[in-house]
Order: sequence, then C-alpha cells, then structure tokens
Amino acid sequence: MTGAPLRGCRLLVVEDEYFLAQDLRDHLTAAGATVIGPVGLIDEAVALIVATDAIDGAILDVNLQGEPAFPAADLLTARGVPILFTTGYDGDAMPERYRHMPRCEKPVPAATVIRAIGAAVRGGR
Repeated sequence: MTGAPLRGCRLLVVEDEYFLAQDLRDHLTAAGATVIGPVGLIDEAVALIVATDAIDGAILDVNLQGEPAFPAADLLTARGVPILFTTGYDGDAMPERYRHMPRCEKPVPAATVIRAIGAAVRGGR
C-alpha cells in the first residue's frame, strides 16, 4: 500500500481472531491510522468505547466468540462514529438498523478494508 490514506484517523478494531486482528492492525498502521485495540470480546469493546473520547471509525467483526457485536455498534452509532462491519454472514444476518452500513464479507483483503473504512470515515467528516 502506497502513501497513508488513513493518516490521522483513530480507528477501533474489534476482531476475535488474534492473527486477523494483528494483521489488520499492522495494515491500518501502515496506512497511517492510529489503531485503538484490537479487542476480541464484546465486554472489552464496550469498555474501550466508553473509555475513549476520540474514535474516528470502527471495524467490527459481527460475531465475537459467539456474542454479537451490536452493543458496541449501538454505542458507536449513538456517538456518530462510522462503522465497517466484517462478517462471514450475509446481509440477512444483520439487524435491520445496520443493514445500510458498510459490510465486508470475510475473508476480506486488508486493502479492501482500508478503502471501505476510509470511505466511511471521509463520508462522516
């Protein structure tokens, strides 16, 4: 990836698969983002959201060790934080309130995630 398309963005990463989370963190950092997390449990995600004032965007795995990530999404949405969902499920598995939001189906290349979260964050500014 050339340049730093996410320079200055503070991005929360919520992903329960350790190697995916670390790989995503590395790619986002290389793209210029400051990564918050990653965390892999819904309780950790909620606590981090509550404790962090400045979040420009979030990448949320929909299923966190069998628990839905929607409580974290609800908090982020209430704060106006753009969200990119990653999931192995189709759109019908998403609650109606989140079906309009950007979603990448796993497995997804890091470059696709970077483009999608960049577009979501820039659209929110």
